[in-house]
Amino acid sequence: MRLVGAAEMRAIDRAAIDGLGIPSLDLMERAGRAAADAARALAGPGGRFAVVCGGGNNGGDGWVVARLLVGAGRAVRVVSLVDAARLGPDARAERARAEAAGVGAEPGDAPLEAGPGDVVVDAIFGTGLSRAPEGAFAEAIARIEDARRAGARVLAVDVPSGLSADTGRPLGEACVRADRTVTFAFQKRGLVLHPGPAYAGEVTVADIGIPPEAAAQVPAEAEMLLEEEARALVPPRDPEAHKGDAGRVLVIAGSPGKTGAAHLALTGALRGGAGLVTLAARAEVLPMALAGRPEAMSTALPGAGPLGKADLRPLLEAASAADALVIGPGIPRGDGTGALLLELLARAGVPAVLDADALNALAGQAERLAATGAPLLLTPHPGEMARLCGVSTAEVQGDRLGLAARQARAWGATVALKGARTVVAGPSGPPAVIPTGNPGLATGGTGDVLAGLCGALLAGGLAPAAAGRAGAWIHGRAGDLAARRLGQRGLLAGDLGAAIGEVWAEWRR
Repeated sequence: MRLVGAAEMRAIDRAAIDGLGIPSLDLMERAGRAAADAARALAGPGGRFAVVCGGGNNGGDGWVVARLLVGAGRAVRVVSLVDAARLGPDARAERARAEAAGVGAEPGDAPLEAGPGDVVVDAIFGTGLSRAPEGAFAEAIARIEDARRAGARVLAVDVPSGLSADTGRPLGEACVRADRTVTFAFQKRGLVLHPGPAYAGEVTVADIGIPPEAAAQVPAEAEMLLEEEARALVPPRDPEAHKGDAGRVLVIAGSPGKTGAAHLALTGALRGGAGLVTLAARAEVLPMALAGRPEAMSTALPGAGPLGKADLRPLLEAASAADALVIGPGIPRGDGTGALLLELLARAGVPAVLDADALNALAGQAERLAATGAPLLLTPHPGEMARLCGVSTAEVQGDRLGLAARQARAWGATVALKGARTVVAGPSGPPAVIPTGNPGLATGGTGDVLAGLCGALLAGGLAPAAAGRAGAWIHGRAGDLAARRLGQRGLLAGDLGAAIGEVWAEWRR
């Protein structure tokens, strides 16, 4: 499902209006009608409406809402933050139509006087806002919040005013918190990227008559991966398949004190459908890491301490029998680990998942990944992504979608940036936002399971971008199923293995 940002939506609008001759007032009328219908559905019996209008097209939508509600016999007040003379042509035309229908305008500082059963319609700013609301606009947003706390319901038109349509983050302190948002034509990125959903409330997408050929003229910049799209990435197993056909995964993981990371990565790979899974680790790691996992095989890496140059030969020997590598969960890391991994990737000739301490070992060297020529899937959490990029975690979180897409292109790899609404970006094509998952997954080891799961999908023949997308969707769904039984607080990484099996059962895979 396509997700659009502010500039992308403007370009689609222009393609419809200028290129295909769709009257802009027709689009505004349809948008206002959809919002008016949603406002009526939110109101209690006899509920009143307060429509707060700004100066752009969003304000024009608000004037349509007010006119239609008055025409339906409802009590409506309009608080106008911008004088008629300063409105754009379409908004000015809709204000004139509304006033001719008996809708009055109150000054921008008028109290909203809304409570239980009433609805406040936020039509201040649309998708085009790029800076923090100030002055009368910020004050109006504060009054909307006061009305919400007094019991009124809040409906946002297109996006909550003050929220970035691109990142899902408030642009300043003033931001509308809505009970429902009616957005137009396409879902907006900022309504699905956290914390946007907390401000948007329930979101519905209204068709306002933009032809598909108008949208096709504008390249898609992001999408949300739906279940049917994720399922289609993973074909059913051939009836005559044997364990070699199902894929062979080599997991390089674990160290003293972190044997659980290796165990969980093995679990992910096995439950992910790999036919054969082997753990490569120091001998002291193997007994604990393999406990309770009789399905996995192992190879002991000679020596002790951090992985380094001396481990290249045994790792290449182990990798020669593998279809995919999973590298990183809990590995012993030292000064030579990054160089080892780069050479291993270049010489092994198989796809690889890089996670956890593999990523930490490559901090400051990530730009060298493209030169290895290996098909790669990186699965960083925000802190690991920050170290790879040389930025702060706050910067990563401030533009998760954009940063993942840029770095995937720069590194020639697929990046699955974990977190609330994981983002999966490949070297080409639009990145995908993953809608599955819940806060219960914020517990140690869940990322190790994801790494193993993605490794199994790579070994089964999926390209890194497909493995990252399908793996992240399945992992999140498994977390949702486990949380349904155990609660989010009770969810453990070890619960995900069986839950991944439940996803396969749902998909008949």
